[in-house]
Amino acid sequence: MTSSPEQRLLVVTGLSGSGKSYAAHALEDIGYSTVDNLPLRLLPGLADEIGSGKVGHPKHAVVLDVRNPGFSEAFPPLLRDLKARLPVTLVFLDAEDRTLYRRFSETRRPHPLAVGRTLVEAVRLERSLLEGLRESADVVIDTTAMTVHELRSVLAEHFRSPEDPGELAVSIVSFGFKHGLPASLDLCWDVRFLRNPHFEPTLRDRTGRDPEVAGYIAAGESTEPFYARLLDFLLFCLPEYRRENRAYLTIGIGCTGGRHRSVYIADRLGRDLADRGYPVRVTHRDDVRETP
Repeated sequence: MTSSPEQRLLVVTGLSGSGKSYAAHALEDIGYSTVDNLPLRLLPGLADEIGSGKVGHPKHAVVLDVRNPGFSEAFPPLLRDLKARLPVTLVFLDAEDRTLYRRFSETRRPHPLAVGRTLVEAVRLERSLLEGLRESADVVIDTTAMTVHELRSVLAEHFRSPEDPGELAVSIVSFGFKHGLPASLDLCWDVRFLRNPHFEPTLRDRTGRDPEVAGYIAAGESTEPFYARLLDFLLFCLPEYRRENRAYLTIGIGCTGGRHRSVYIADRLGRDLADRGYPVRVTHRDDVRETP
């Protein structure tokens, strides 16, 4: 069977604990349809579907490893058959033994070959079983010193289409500093210097989504100059983050109580970034807290 030239399949394998599940997520982020731990008996059928072009998606990846019974014996001949059907790239993830021991210790997950064996024995056995696959792999990635983000970057460098900059999903969260910082912010702006509706009795109990509150903040002397610079800065930075293979970015906008100024700026920023084509999600953590 001859495949359509644009159809391709990545097969990701390697040592348990080397980051294969993270690799699957990273490949999804750059446009691959990915299946983790596909049973080997289903692989020929998937290859036929991909090779025939019946599936609409052109890029596919599967993660296969010793979780499949008899993997080390059954997979090599199956791989040869796959390569006769369509373009296949074999990616092998590796890591030093001590790193694997540490990762299993931190996650407290059992090694798939650890039944009746110590972790050290299981890692040693798996390495010997997969030695031939490592030698025949098209791409070998040693994740010993890599963070998850670095692994994502390496995979994108190898497998993302050069003309495809990918997509960066932006999350914007408004909050009040007096209630503490939200977790996992990538960027954060303090807007407590903007005109504050809290001191206007008719506006105090409303939020930054109220048109009168929004108008009050917008009329402040600093609001427009600040906002224009903020938007310009982000429109410069977001494509750069995407080129560094970031798939998600969380932006925090904070004011004192998280009710007025941060809500107004977050909503406005969300609309403007969405208009530029970015997938944006805006949440307001503190806008419904009671006003003291």
